[in-house]
Amino acid sequence: MSLTALPAKLKSIGHYIKTATEHDKRDPVVAYYCRFYAVKKGIEIDSSSAECKSYLLGLMDFLEKQKQACPEDSPIRNEVIGQAHVENYALKVFLYADNEDRAGRFNKNVVKSFYTAGMLFDVLSVFDLVSEDIEKNKKYAKWKAAYIHKCLQTGETPVAGPLPEEGDEDAPQPSTFSGATAGPSSYSNQPPSQPSPPYPPPGNQLPGGAQSWPQEQPQASYQPPPPQPQYSAPQETWKPPSNPSGVKLNSEDYQRAMKLCKFASSALQYEDPTTAIDNLTKALTLLTTGKEK
Repeated sequence: MSLTALPAKLKSIGHYIKTATEHDKRDPVVAYYCRFYAVKKGIEIDSSSAECKSYLLGLMDFLEKQKQACPEDSPIRNEVIGQAHVENYALKVFLYADNEDRAGRFNKNVVKSFYTAGMLFDVLSVFDLVSEDIEKNKKYAKWKAAYIHKCLQTGETPVAGPLPEEGDEDAPQPSTFSGATAGPSSYSNQPPSQPSPPYPPPGNQLPGGAQSWPQEQPQASYQPPPPQPQYSAPQETWKPPSNPSGVKLNSEDYQRAMKLCKFASSALQYEDPTTAIDNLTKALTLLTTGKEK
């Protein structure tokens, strides 16, 4: 079965399948979750017709085999790691596009990067929770992709960054957590309030043909989380002397040594080193010789 031969009713998931194909070698984790999201949306669209059911079952079988071939700690099998991986990758794509946009470098690669970031933010919905920041950046990325593309088609110079006016619901602002600042600035041009999506039906290439991925575009690969620091006992620089007389201590000796140590601790709280040293010396003497003095 061809994973790219979409039934007509499932054309709306075409861009997610195409993005998965583009990432099969670049980042298999991203590719897996793009297809996973496509299956989820495909089932919502049509899971009863023979053609759609056959395609979706084939895609599900492909994903299951891919999952079973991965180790237990793989981000494909561990959704917690998988979510962090996809989110990190999506933010890198978004920040690349946002930085290019703010620098005034408007081209088809920026459009594609914004659009891809928006789709990857969509993909994050396969996990339990999506943060408000992700939703905000998703809306902004999709709007920016449509807006810059329309400007390139009409010859208009796009406005860099977010809109200068706060509170405009038609042109979303990016979240500040991603590294993008959403504060107002002074611009000479005003973007259209409701840009219409410039893309062809999903499943086709972007206008002008598929563009090569920019060299600056991050090529993310799975990095396992850093291991938790293991506790290691500090190197001992001092050891108590062995009992020279071989004396055996009784329970009263141990109780007395504990009291001496408590006295020393109390003295330290009052910053009285003399008393602390005296009591610690007595405790040490008792433990090594069986006598305080």
